[in-house]
Amino acid sequence: MLEDLRRDLRAAAEPDRVPQLERYFQAFPGGYGEGDVFLGVRVPAARAIAKRHAALPLQDVASLLRSDVHDERLVALLLLARRAERGDEDERRAVLDIYLAGTASINNWDLVDASAPAVVGGWVLDHDTALLDTLAGSDDLWERRIAMIATLRLIRAGELDPTYTLAERLLSDDHDLMHKACGWMLREAGKRDERRLVAFIETHAARMPRTMLRYAIERLPADERARLLAL
Repeated sequence: MLEDLRRDLRAAAEPDRVPQLERYFQAFPGGYGEGDVFLGVRVPAARAIAKRHAALPLQDVASLLRSDVHDERLVALLLLARRAERGDEDERRAVLDIYLAGTASINNWDLVDASAPAVVGGWVLDHDTALLDTLAGSDDLWERRIAMIATLRLIRAGELDPTYTLAERLLSDDHDLMHKACGWMLREAGKRDERRLVAFIETHAARMPRTMLRYAIERLPADERARLLAL
């Protein structure tokens, strides 16, 4: 079954897109995705392939996640997210274990964003936030991003506290991809409670990286954006 999935991916590959993807995901020397390998599969096609192979055994999904090929890791993560959303407690625990053991392979922002809310956020929602605290304290950029992006699942369930707690903790993070992640999650939280978002920014604007601040206020009225940017 795993070889069938790999054949499907290669059939869907668009090699002409590879140079563009290498630039977009910084797979060039010195980039955060340095050395990654792309087939050129579009995300909708990857999602369709994951759906087609939804019954792939978890041990094969874990093997796929260890692949050197970005597109294969993406499909593995889409499969794990699907299992996390639909499985019982035991399967969700097994999925989480595979995920946490494989964070070295979840090494670009699209891989994190496609999986963290369902796998980590879903688990935390039903248990506790200790896992978010651990990941947010990691020296690894991608584990920190997993922690932040995972809170999207909690935001959608109306639980905003973890997002604000992590955003405050990560104010001093030095990576632009974390500034974007925090700003994005704050913006999402603001859709639920705009006054709380504004209060957070009024308290922390002077310390917030500019990218984080701009992402967070993106949906606010123009005059309010100008006021907060001036703080």
